[in-house]
Amino acid sequence: MKRRALLLTTSAACLAAFGSIQARADVLADVKKASVLKVGTEAEFPPFDYMDEGDHVGFNVDFFNEVGKALGVRVEWVDLPWDGVLPGLAADKFDIVAGPATITKARLPHYDFTSPIAEGTVTLVKRANEHSIAKASDIAGKQVGCGKGSAQLDQLKVYADSLTPKAIVREYGDDNALVADLVAGRIVAYATSLPNALTAEKSHPNLFAALFPTIGPKTYLAFLARKDDASASLVTAVDGVISTMKSDGRFAALQTKWFGAATTLPVSVTDPAT
Repeated sequence: MKRRALLLTTSAACLAAFGSIQARADVLADVKKASVLKVGTEAEFPPFDYMDEGDHVGFNVDFFNEVGKALGVRVEWVDLPWDGVLPGLAADKFDIVAGPATITKARLPHYDFTSPIAEGTVTLVKRANEHSIAKASDIAGKQVGCGKGSAQLDQLKVYADSLTPKAIVREYGDDNALVADLVAGRIVAYATSLPNALTAEKSHPNLFAALFPTIGPKTYLAFLARKDDASASLVTAVDGVISTMKSDGRFAALQTKWFGAATTLPVSVTDPAT
């Protein structure tokens, strides 16, 4: 399980590179002319995007296959370490980022997000056999973990400070270490997005369990592109596929297949809660 943290501080060069891609007048037109949609990703993020016995699978793969059909183009996946994805987007190595990423107030000025594709509300994951933790507030006075730089970290800290006694938040740069500490009992829970929490529970029911209620306000996950006039046409086209799939039931079917249930999502998020 890899943490997907879209940092606004990825690098000054990442944002500065936007000036070099203004020469592209219309990304959607370029995609159709080349008959290829290039999608940047790191294929280590179930249930959205991961490798299963050598096959590239997940919600993102199924969804972008539908986008490819709608646009009449082939989808080409560009898989690279996540810390290279946003610089790759800025450098025009691909047209859109699968992610998905949490839509936040800090990110909106820098990236153009599609319609939400999942609810990303912060959810705690505990050990399945940890009976002293039955609900989120039971982490009071205990150590919990979260990915360093993740969208969930700040909300976890606010929640931890609201408890009596306060929960102790440990930050992890390596998600393998985060999960290992949970399994070993060095932390009692870790914070992640709702789909990832449900996937952990579904994939390893003897090891993990999602805790409810969720933490903080509802947040949403979406794909993202460069925030420029050239990319706007592609984001609009992807939004059109989302809308069509919602209308004919395919989107709910994909949600159920990969997240375990279909959820109602807003058409857009212009004023995120966080």
